[in-house]
Amino acid sequence: MENNPRSSSSLPLAGRVAIVTGATRGMGREIAIHLHSLGARVTINYVSSSSKAELLVQELNDSSQPKSAIAVKADVSDPDEINNLFDQTEQEFGSKVHIVVNCAGVLDPKYPSLSETTLEDFDKTFTINTRGSFLCCKEAAKRVMRGGGGRIIMMSTSMVGGLAPGYGVYAASKAAVETMVKVLAKELKGSRITANCVAPGPVATEMFYAGKSDEMVKMLAGACPMGRIGESKDITGIVGFLAGDGGEWINGQVIRANGGFVV
Repeated sequence: MENNPRSSSSLPLAGRVAIVTGATRGMGREIAIHLHSLGARVTINYVSSSSKAELLVQELNDSSQPKSAIAVKADVSDPDEINNLFDQTEQEFGSKVHIVVNCAGVLDPKYPSLSETTLEDFDKTFTINTRGSFLCCKEAAKRVMRGGGGRIIMMSTSMVGGLAPGYGVYAASKAAVETMVKVLAKELKGSRITANCVAPGPVATEMFYAGKSDEMVKMLAGACPMGRIGESKDITGIVGFLAGDGGEWINGQVIRANGGFVV
């Protein structure tokens, strides 16, 4: 397998391999596209949207050298499937994995209070958001490239700080992820692998709009000091920076990217 490559200014992630989970829609899709534009070879992970995954892979491969993107089905909450996700990525690209970005997640569009949250919805949220992040971190800690360039990036939410009604279980599931990542960064001492969370505020994605009225969207935009809802590009650039050489000194951190909506 390839050793850790040196990056160039034009393509800072050239020669590196990235896995992006939940990469067929929303933030995951945009992050995968951005990392690929920076030169990384990318594994597009999906759990059910095979046609969307294959279409994105075709678009990425058509825009670059062949085999710079592949699609791999895996449920992040299943340890065997996560193991296979890494196996297939290493086999297809002939390289260790350098970057893991976990974007797979769920948010209950009913926005129930804690007292109205069903046990089924609680379990679903923690299974995907927390167990899935744990399994991604666990596998990445053992298999991501050591010695420089290794990056583990988990997506959280600014609601961990915002603590808005209706987000209790969702925020709790992500708070657990933030704690795990902070500990993981210390446990990886000496490996030169960094572990961080990116915690967006409201961003214009399918998940954000689900269950929200136009009035709610306008209220959230007005509550932001920047006067708008976030866009994918506000987040992808942060992930791209953390994934590159310039992000090495940021480790064990939670970056709340929300335009000042939550501090």
